[in-house]
Amino acid sequence: MSNNEELATTYAALLLHDAGVEVTAELLTAITASANVKVSNFWPAFYEKALKTNNLDTIISNVGTGSAAPAAASAGAAAAAPAAAVEAAKEPSSESEEEMDGFDLF
Repeated sequence: MSNNEELATTYAALLLHDAGVEVTAELLTAITASANVKVSNFWPAFYEKALKTNNLDTIISNVGTGSAAPAAASAGAAAAAPAAAVEAAKEPSSESEEEMDGFDLF
């Protein structure tokens, strides 16, 4: 049942955010109760605390992107990867061209 509780609290938080109302544990509890969803006290308190220090617009826009720190750290490796891929792609093509010149299949 915990997944349903978390989902109901998430929807309640999104509803409050969309209305421009501050997300509080009391309001989250009231909304989930009005929807006939029993939610343990943990979830509304957790969401209130989490959303006081984090902007919900930022959270929504960054879903699935990961954090910036790992992305910045891997940027150097990502820049080097295409160069290595180009070199690797060039080598087999030169061998296959040599094989095609003599039509040697084996």
